[in-house]
Amino acid sequence: MRGASTHCWLGETHRLRGGDERICVRVSVIIPTHNEAQAIGRVLADLPSGLVTEVIVVDSNSTDGTPEVARRMGAHVIQESRRGYGRACLTGLANAQSPDVVVFLDGDYSDRPSELPILLAPILEGRADITLGSRLGSKSNPGALPWHQAFGNRLAAGLIRFLYGVKLSDLGPFRAARADVLRALELQEATYGWAVEMILKGAIAGFCVVEVPVSYYPRIGTSKISGTFKGTLGAGWFILSRIVRYYFWRRRAGTPRPA
Repeated sequence: MRGASTHCWLGETHRLRGGDERICVRVSVIIPTHNEAQAIGRVLADLPSGLVTEVIVVDSNSTDGTPEVARRMGAHVIQESRRGYGRACLTGLANAQSPDVVVFLDGDYSDRPSELPILLAPILEGRADITLGSRLGSKSNPGALPWHQAFGNRLAAGLIRFLYGVKLSDLGPFRAARADVLRALELQEATYGWAVEMILKGAIAGFCVVEVPVSYYPRIGTSKISGTFKGTLGAGWFILSRIVRYYFWRRRAGTPRPA
């Protein structure tokens, strides 16, 4: 999958927002992994081959053969020994080969990679700069998201709506963004704060953040965050603290609230 030619979505050309010229779009998919050997093959197999230009699997010290499975499936595998979900995403982003759009996707098969066109449509049609897949709509499998995780995501999304004016219901990991927008945002969060940094900085900068409903199923394997008490508390603290911190940073900087 590495080094594939530029693809046109569903055999057609599409516009990125702000331009009149019809162009083909390079789509890079970044998948952070840690011991996802049971799931990563299914994730990679479900990616629409005619839509994706390259797939980068950023592996963090897996001991179950995840990198080997990913390589056999054609993904470009990068080893990132430093732990942290955000760090893995940043490492993948730094190694992407001139994408127009970047997609972030978990390697546990809880989201459905086949729904990538749903996630990309608002960007390719010029209606969004960043899209987030909501796991809390009618398409989700009941009980797939633990109650405490669903509650925390609704709480965080509600706080973002109140403080930033961005209409969200979830902070799902299945997301996409224009590559030039990601470069402009200069993302830095290396751990749990990654879930909100893109949203908050995007809202502050005036970029259009759009949510779309996606399917969600029980993950394959054990969660490294919501499956542990420490992980749940850590993620909750980082996310909520970042929402408040960026809000006061914006007020001190005098940045107006997005409409």
